[in-house]
Amino acid sequence: MLSLLLVANTGAYAEVENGGFETWSNSAPSGWTTIDTGIAVNENKDIVKLGASSAAITVNTNSQSSTDLQQLVAVISGQTYAFSTWIYHTEGNVKARLYVDGYQGYSNENLINQWQKVDFNYTASTSKNIAVGLRFYDTAGFDGSEIVYIDDFQPSVNETPDPNACANTEVQFSLTTDNYGYETNWSIKDSNSVEIVHGSNLSNNTSYEENLCLVDGEYSFTINDTYGDGICCTYGNGSYDISISGKSLISGGTFTNSETKTFVIGNDSGGGSGGEPSAYYEAAIGKSGYVLKAALHNIIKAHTVKGYSALWTFYESHSLDNYYEKDGSILDIYSENPSGSESYVYTKVTNQCGNYSAEGGCYNREHSFPKSWFGGKIEPMNSDVHHIFATDGFVNSKRSGYPYGEVATASFTSTNNSKLGTATTTLGYSGTVFEPIDEFKGDLARAHLYMAVRYEDVISTWTNNSVYGAAILDGSSEQVFKPWVITMLLRWHKNDPVSQKEIDRNEAGFTHQGNRNPFIDHPEFVDQIWSN
Repeated sequence: MLSLLLVANTGAYAEVENGGFETWSNSAPSGWTTIDTGIAVNENKDIVKLGASSAAITVNTNSQSSTDLQQLVAVISGQTYAFSTWIYHTEGNVKARLYVDGYQGYSNENLINQWQKVDFNYTASTSKNIAVGLRFYDTAGFDGSEIVYIDDFQPSVNETPDPNACANTEVQFSLTTDNYGYETNWSIKDSNSVEIVHGSNLSNNTSYEENLCLVDGEYSFTINDTYGDGICCTYGNGSYDISISGKSLISGGTFTNSETKTFVIGNDSGGGSGGEPSAYYEAAIGKSGYVLKAALHNIIKAHTVKGYSALWTFYESHSLDNYYEKDGSILDIYSENPSGSESYVYTKVTNQCGNYSAEGGCYNREHSFPKSWFGGKIEPMNSDVHHIFATDGFVNSKRSGYPYGEVATASFTSTNNSKLGTATTTLGYSGTVFEPIDEFKGDLARAHLYMAVRYEDVISTWTNNSVYGAAILDGSSEQVFKPWVITMLLRWHKNDPVSQKEIDRNEAGFTHQGNRNPFIDHPEFVDQIWSN
């Protein structure tokens, strides 16, 4: 389906005559010539990128030999030109390919009902006239006629990308498919249920990224999986994310047949089913007890699984000592001495474990809620950054799968006075426990309470996974922990309040995987749920 528009060479270098389609004569764009019958070109004043009008290209053929829309421009040897045009798809069954002295990149036909920019930087090897333009390709579902709008076809010397090209809000969408990408489809609709963009016919284990230009308002994102196992984490590690300037609004990947989340674009939004804490917890307002706990679970349950190895990268930027010695070393909760110097420090990346035979050998990834308690290396628990901390490898091995507690007689003491030993008689538990120093007790208590909320839907089944897990879990999805554990965690939470270190880490965790620890944002939620 080829159609060719040819612009006369006016003698100007790399200038397109009537590139904005503002001038029309006898129902044809001035300076352009249609040289085949594959398309019809009409003036449009309703769907416009810049100025008062655009070109409505009606594609009427599926013959690939009749689909070129081109023009001639003069270029000078050695000059670099940034050629670009804006394209607006209406049905998604035709795509456009940029032509700059040869075929270059494609438009994304799945981005419908919005403008997208297609561009290519071209360096002229000699001074000459070159053809630039577009070729249209039909895709699956093409019904023989489809309209594509074009506006602002602009080459210029040494043009740099315009950061303000999106007149509204530029939103970043990313999607990684699992092993069965063809099972997945998705769409974004506005508050009037008008579809803005959709995606389907996806490849397996493939990452897709698009920039969307959205006006202020509320939107809904829906993702479907025909098999009913979501896109993570049984058959691959698929995920999706919608963000603005690196701050995630919504994200996920773990669902069954379908999942819908809302997000808001605008100054008052702060996100929707995600985003800044004020809007993030809107669904929990006015609730208390286990009803509040269930509401929080629904808010934080669908985080993006980044994988166990991604924790190293997270630690590299977000587990550094910027609070005590402020030396940028790894902040190891089992060696950090808040009131003095440490016996050893770890350099990020360089000192990752590795082998160790004593303290100071290397740092690794400590599941504060041990993985044996939830059944092993199972996602998303195994890589959930909100409960996995950077710690000395040797001390981590000493802690093993023992519960946290308060020690009466220590069999091992780390260099910062963390202890392993027999529990105090007042604790209500007589086994072996590991006691961190007071500085980090609140951090670890809030991590445990996070796990009780985030995994409320499955945690009641974990009591038989480990003898030590059974010592702390009560087999319920509501209280979750045995009374002695709840009493201790609430005491640790109260005596070691939320610190700036935790606030910063929580924000980084949200950016990393798309959910938050509610007990860092709202410490009062702890008593509102478990005070009785």
